[in-house]
Amino acid sequence: PIGPVKEVLQYAKSQMPPQKIMMGQNLYGFDWKLPFKQGNPPAKAVSSVAAVALARKYNVPIRYDFTAQAPHFNYFDENGVQHEVWFEDARSIQSKFNLMKEQGIGGISYWKIGLPFPQNWRLLVENFTITKKG
Repeated sequence: PIGPVKEVLQYAKSQMPPQKIMMGQNLYGFDWKLPFKQGNPPAKAVSSVAAVALARKYNVPIRYDFTAQAPHFNYFDENGVQHEVWFEDARSIQSKFNLMKEQGIGGISYWKIGLPFPQNWRLLVENFTITKKG
């Protein structure tokens, strides 16, 4: 959800100059089995491409939570187990890019760039001047 991301950036800005802050960003989502029970296996990480494929496979609509600025959906698997999936898409990434610009922070770093999310790279180039350091 974008609310806690904004809170963390605002706190970080209260502790250091904004140009020194790099926002960490994931390029994946999670598929949780419901209901959650203590001791059950953790949620499974899914790429944005895999999340969309799951929604198509189970013929369920992808909804967008405008408060969280994130897409999500629910489905029942072949065993009748309910799942809830939250992931990143072009809209959710763009909202985070807008937040970065609004907060004036130094940049972004990615976690797990090996999962497919082709829209991200186009949005990155359209929103920022890319510089490589090191």
